Amino acid sequence: MKKILLSIVAFAMILFVAGCGSSKQVAYLQNIDSISLAASRGLYDARIMPKDELTITVQTTDPNAAAPFNLVVRNQLGASRQISTGGGSLQGFLVDNEGYINFPVVGKVHVVGLTKTECEDLIKSKIQPYLARTENPVVSVRMSSYHVTVTGEVGSPKVIPVSTEKISILEALTQAGDLTIYGKRDNVMLIREDARGEKHATRLNLNDANLINSPYYYLQQNDIIYVEPNAVKAKNSGIGSSTTIWFSFVGIVTSIASLLVNILR
Repeated sequence: MKKILLSIVAFAMILFVAGCGSSKQVAYLQNIDSISLAASRGLYDARIMPKDELTITVQTTDPNAAAPFNLVVRNQLGASRQISTGGGSLQGFLVDNEGYINFPVVGKVHVVGLTKTECEDLIKSKIQPYLARTENPVVSVRMSSYHVTVTGEVGSPKVIPVSTEKISILEALTQAGDLTIYGKRDNVMLIREDARGEKHATRLNLNDANLINSPYYYLQQNDIIYVEPNAVKAKNSGIGSSTTIWFSFVGIVTSIASLLVNILR
């Protein structure tokens, strides 16, 4: 009887250790209680990049005064493929490779590297000379093309539009269905393009809470997150899912049978 109990306890300990090992690989931000997050203090502001599309609106107390600065597309293609007219929508401004937009009346304005607020202040200063002294224009800028891409070992790979101009890597992964059990959590690849068109690849460890202090915690527009498959997925890549399940079942049955033989011996 004592031998049976010892075997059961040993088997339980093996399962416990295996469970602990797997949880250490899966859990995010494991050391968050032991590090300082002071470096993450501050609100994130996205900066305008080449090829961003900006929606810019100008409002004044006199609508006629603001009209020249608000380009409206009035002719639209309807569902029946016919040209229809209506209130229209504001025309977007595509930032060129040199960082300029061609703004009505004013001409070329360099906006790359500016935050939303900085761009609004710059546009306001550019149009002020064309308005009456009593006019105090309100300028609103939005990055209408802001998006990030999440692919690889996630539940639902996708391109994610970001209407708030702010998204963390954890938020992006959540929207993509989180990592599968086959995704490497300690070696997630981030590919980022800078304002000069140069690409940079960075490896991120989701298990380490220092990620929150990292400049890569918040994603920039056009960032690509790639989750690599772990060794288990790589080994099974040439084996069908049904075959994998069958081998797992056989392995479990074999282990249980071996344990029972040792107990009953």
